[in-house]
Amino acid sequence: MVTSQLIPLPALSDNYIWLLQQGSNAVIIDPGEHTVVQRHLEQHGLTLQAILLTHHHGDHVGGALALHEASGAPVYGPATERLPVCHHRLSEGDTVQLPDFGLTLNVLDVPGHTAGHIAYYGRPHNGAPMLFCGDTLFAAGCGRLFEGTPAQMLASLGKFAALPDDTLVCCAHEYTLSNLRWALAVEPDNASLQERWKNDSALREKGLPTLPSTLALERATNPFLRTAQPAVAQSAARHAGQPLASEVDVFASLREWKNNF
Repeated sequence: MVTSQLIPLPALSDNYIWLLQQGSNAVIIDPGEHTVVQRHLEQHGLTLQAILLTHHHGDHVGGALALHEASGAPVYGPATERLPVCHHRLSEGDTVQLPDFGLTLNVLDVPGHTAGHIAYYGRPHNGAPMLFCGDTLFAAGCGRLFEGTPAQMLASLGKFAALPDDTLVCCAHEYTLSNLRWALAVEPDNASLQERWKNDSALREKGLPTLPSTLALERATNPFLRTAQPAVAQSAARHAGQPLASEVDVFASLREWKNNF
C-alpha cells in the first residue's frame, strides 16, 4: 500500500486545513474555506472521500457545504453542535472508517474550547498515529475556553496525553511561536523548550509549517500538558499570586496567563 500523505493546507490568516491523501483519494479535516481545498484537489487529480469537522467555529466549517456540494463527499461532525452540513453525527466511542486509507479514526469527546468539540485519532497500517485535535490542543498551547470549564479542558487534554509518544498532533492553527514565547516565560529553564524555540523559529523563517508536532514533544514543552510538573505549578502560582490547590487551579492560572500574555 502506498504511504498516505498528510498535508497542512494554509488557509485564512493562520489556519491549517489538514488533507490526508492516499493515491487519488483525499479526506479533509476542518475546511474553513473551500477554494484552497478545491484548488489542491484539482491540481492533483484527487477525489474527496470525506469531510471531517471538529467543532462549529466558522474558520473550521466555512467551506464544508461548498465542498460537499462539489464532491458529494459525506460530512462527519460533532453530535451536539450546530453545523452548516453534517451527515454523520459523532461522539466518543464512534469511529470513522476510511478503508481506502487503511485507517479507522476513533472519536474522542474533548469539551473545553467549545461544548461539543470532538477529535479524531487513528493509526494507519503504514505510519505514525494521527490526532486531528481542532482547537483543543495547539503546539505549546491549547484553545481558549469559550464554552467549557478549566476542569473540562484539563480532562480533554488528559485524553490526548495518554496517547502514544509518536502520535502526530495535527492542530488547526499556526500559533506555535506565540505559544512558545509564553511557554518560555512559564518554564525558562526547560532545555527541550529552548531547543524547540530554535527549531520552530528556523522553520517559520523559511515559511514552513511547524506542524504536525508529536505528543512526546508536547509533553516535554507544552505547559498545559505539564500542570503536574513542579516548575510549571510553581510558576502558575507565582502568576496567580497565591497557592494553587489542584491541577485544575494550575491549569486555570496558566490559561488566564496565556489569555493576557
